[in-house]
Amino acid sequence: MYESYWHLKQNPFDGFPDAEFFFESETHQAALLKLRYLIENRKGAGLLVGGGGYGKSFLLHVLAQQLTEQDGPLIPILFPQMSPSELLAYIAAELGAKTDAEQEPLSVDRTIRQIQDVLVKFAERKRHPVIAIEEAHLIDNPQVFQALRLLLNFQPQHGGAFTLILSGQRDLLSRIRRLPQLEERLTVKCLLRPLSYEETLGYVTHRLHAAGLNESPFEPSAFDTLFELSGGIPRRINRLCDLALLVGFADGTTAISASQLEAVSEELTAVVPD
Repeated sequence: MYESYWHLKQNPFDGFPDAEFFFESETHQAALLKLRYLIENRKGAGLLVGGGGYGKSFLLHVLAQQLTEQDGPLIPILFPQMSPSELLAYIAAELGAKTDAEQEPLSVDRTIRQIQDVLVKFAERKRHPVIAIEEAHLIDNPQVFQALRLLLNFQPQHGGAFTLILSGQRDLLSRIRRLPQLEERLTVKCLLRPLSYEETLGYVTHRLHAAGLNESPFEPSAFDTLFELSGGIPRRINRLCDLALLVGFADGTTAISASQLEAVSEELTAVVPD
């Protein structure tokens, strides 16, 4: 809506995970390098942990785009709150295992063997699939983690069968610690943190530039307010900047001030009375 007013090619703070808008902060770049190491060296499993809005899903999207043909495909599991048999059946289907809609659901053991057969075929083609389970902190059934551990035990003749990435909020750490046999299989642990003040400034500048704008419409003092209000969390930065640009367009202003950001923040956090 406001793109033409601010001379933008597209919305710079849209939540769509376009790799062109990926900002290589210290924490995100370190996590990306660890995950690439995990996959390229055919390691078994890794952990990606960060609070809500820290950019975990975006990071996995960028990772998928950076994989070679041999280092993929990356299969995202977006809704992990399933029983062990349901989750394994879903993984089998996503890997390309043949399924019969009219057939009775397979047992966990039979589904695991079905997955192993598919993984052997991947290995023979020298391909290495990556299974990324997002929102893994929502898994409340320990048997789901045990089923995943059983899959990790499978090692075909050609090397590691696949790489498992568990991605979620910090609660995931405590869940994994209660499962030492799974935790010891984690080669890397990537802990995302909020952006620093300098990174917040760089993040906004980078996204504006990727959207076609070289000069920032935000007044210098607005960045102090933005960092204070957002805490350096990318999703909060996006929401504040997006709405501030909309308000600036509606008001016909030529720059976004600190007071406008404060007003936007108050609107986003307002509680509607009963």
